[in-house]
Amino acid sequence: MVRLATALMIAFSFVSLSGCASKFRTYNGPEVTRVLVYKENRKMYLMHHQDVLASYDIGLGFAPIGDKQVEGDGKTPEGNYLIDRRNPNSEFHLSIGVSYPSESDTAQAQDLGKEPGGDIFIHGRPWKYRDGGQDWTAGCIAVTNKEIEDVYAMVRDGTQISIYP
Repeated sequence: MVRLATALMIAFSFVSLSGCASKFRTYNGPEVTRVLVYKENRKMYLMHHQDVLASYDIGLGFAPIGDKQVEGDGKTPEGNYLIDRRNPNSEFHLSIGVSYPSESDTAQAQDLGKEPGGDIFIHGRPWKYRDGGQDWTAGCIAVTNKEIEDVYAMVRDGTQISIYP
């Protein structure tokens, strides 16, 4: 019953915005306490403790298998990070930043004599990348533009994100 009430509250918070032309939405539902990304299944879940608030099909980096090690490898990182910034003027509609690289990511890349890269985001898919296939980013996590509007409204800076193989 609690899950049904939660689902109805989430649905109402988005339905009330459906007539709005702005890409900025408001969200008044349960707090997103964690973001879970499963690369192999191409799925992302917004969680409120143990309850799934929303799920999305995702696109990844152009070389999706394996953990990101160095700049330009086309891989999406794996591990535990934080949502640490947002870009309302992103060329990818909207985007929220992932705190990659960690100290260990940087050390691992330096051991290889390279840079770890950065600027990993969850973002939308602008028109110019419409033909990019499923895994087309440089290492980011992509959803549709409508979906990133929901994610941008629901996920706060400081939220933990766990990215699994």
